[in-house]
Amino acid sequence: MTAIPRDRELDGSLSLLRNGGYTFISRRCARNGSDVFETRLLGQRVVCMTGSEAAEVFYKPDRMTRQGALPPTALMLLQDKGSVHLLDGKPHRRRKEMFLSLMTPEGMKRLGERFEELWRARIGRWERERRVTLFYEARELLCRAVCSWAGVPLAGPEARKRTREFGAMIEGAGSVGPRNWAGMLLRARTERWARELIEEVRSGELMVPEGSAAEVIATHRDTEEEPLTTEAAAVELLNVLRPTVAVDRYIVFCALALYRYPESRRKLRESEDYSELFVQEVRRFYPFFPMIGGRVRAGEGFTWRGHRFEAGDWVLLDMYGTNLDGRFWGEDARTFRPERFREWDGSPNSFIPQGGGDHRSGHRCPGEWITIDLMKRATLLLNDAMEYNVPPQDLSIDLSRMPAIPKSRFEISNVRRAG
Repeated sequence: MTAIPRDRELDGSLSLLRNGGYTFISRRCARNGSDVFETRLLGQRVVCMTGSEAAEVFYKPDRMTRQGALPPTALMLLQDKGSVHLLDGKPHRRRKEMFLSLMTPEGMKRLGERFEELWRARIGRWERERRVTLFYEARELLCRAVCSWAGVPLAGPEARKRTREFGAMIEGAGSVGPRNWAGMLLRARTERWARELIEEVRSGELMVPEGSAAEVIATHRDTEEEPLTTEAAAVELLNVLRPTVAVDRYIVFCALALYRYPESRRKLRESEDYSELFVQEVRRFYPFFPMIGGRVRAGEGFTWRGHRFEAGDWVLLDMYGTNLDGRFWGEDARTFRPERFREWDGSPNSFIPQGGGDHRSGHRCPGEWITIDLMKRATLLLNDAMEYNVPPQDLSIDLSRMPAIPKSRFEISNVRRAG
């Protein structure tokens, strides 16, 4: 059995926190001349992997469990106990079916149209403002749109409150200290609100549209034909709402790409299918999730690259580095070029901005299609529905900060409705 490299640091925790998780694995793989290496994080032994072959190994159905694979602070903010992400096998597939039932073409269209309606209505207000920070505006519009689509009523002040809460959860998940504490505090408040909603739907006090996320989750039955507990149903409702709000980052990256690569504006107007290529390249090129963790399930031990992975072993897969891997994407992997997706073979493990593997049998994000649709709509709105200036600002992206975002959050000025 061939021994895999061991990183020279005794414990990489400080390096990960200081330099960020986006390049942590890929840099050490390059340093060790291997797609896999062993290190320690928080005193625990962990095996780190990068590349499409590693993703294929990692995402083999039922091989990995998410239980015990994430720091508790990140888990509580992004998923929480009882969520679909922490289930395995048949219970996971049954719960996943619940989420996928919401992702019908008609359902996604309704969400996209509601988002577009709110965006177009907001342009008038932007026209009266000296500067607009796109990140915060997109976040609120996404929150309002997804809550309306999910059957969750939000009045004006409450919409701003929920937007702030979802934003704090996302911001705090990749940090330690005050940012994380603020997210935890607001998460507790949001869960109370979600539990009350589920109870009101079940009692009939709150009437929601049939087939809406609130109705589907409140009435769902798991493998034992039992309804979800109120706590689990509330967590799963938040697992529909919060990730949709997190598309705010991708929308900012779309705006940044339009600014950095202005030739894309012309191509978007000349070709109807270019928006798909454009947003896929944004998802590949810009940082979203740095890595994903798993633990080998009991009875699922395996050997890869000469290393024996045993039950309980902690494994981290490099998502950001895999998306920029020149062995798959070519010599220009670190160049923004949407046209590369005309030749992409659709491999589920070479392009993993929101996870790899299969949507139904694995842990690939079921909201990926919604993400793509909302990004396409936002891109076309920025390109065709409005005109604006991009004033001088700091658009640098600090990869030591998780989750990453341009420092200025992308400010625009002199907004005018097109036409």
